[in-house]
Amino acid sequence: MTTEQDFVYVLIDGENIDRTLGQILDAKPRPEQRPRWDRVRQFAEKAFGKEARALFYLNASRGLPGTFIQALRLAGYTPIPLTGTAEQKVVDIAIIRTLEEIKNRPGDVLLISHDTDFRESFGALNDGTRSLGILAFQEYLSGDYLDLEGIKLYDLEDDASAFAGGPLPRVRVIPIDDFDPRRFLV
Repeated sequence: MTTEQDFVYVLIDGENIDRTLGQILDAKPRPEQRPRWDRVRQFAEKAFGKEARALFYLNASRGLPGTFIQALRLAGYTPIPLTGTAEQKVVDIAIIRTLEEIKNRPGDVLLISHDTDFRESFGALNDGTRSLGILAFQEYLSGDYLDLEGIKLYDLEDDASAFAGGPLPRVRVIPIDDFDPRRFLV
């Protein structure tokens, strides 16, 4: 008899993260400016205390980015390159289908996206039997997720330490207890 292993499923909306990072940088991110995906997987395993089953969804309508696919595999991800018609949001469709399938098996979920399109399918997993989290740039996360009780919110830069180099040029709300004027006087 085979039993299903209890993972933390890490679902990455590659398009959304890249687009949001581009907004923060005010330019298309260069490879060295993108998240260190191995750090993200390690963060998920530490935060959830389970082995990660990391899935990276990307739109491959313009071709397969071979070097990036290889880098993802080396970082412990299963790349999922998708294609469809021009009007289809293939990454969103695939993530929603994955969330619906996860409902039928054990495991926690860490969603990495800012997109509101997953709210219903992700929220349906919030039945008290699993831990759920969203890893994103908090200031860009859709407010539709904020009313889901029990969902842990993590910051891609601060909590997962996903970026090498200095801090990203983000503009975000700062709780007064966390305000450090030295950061702005540099």
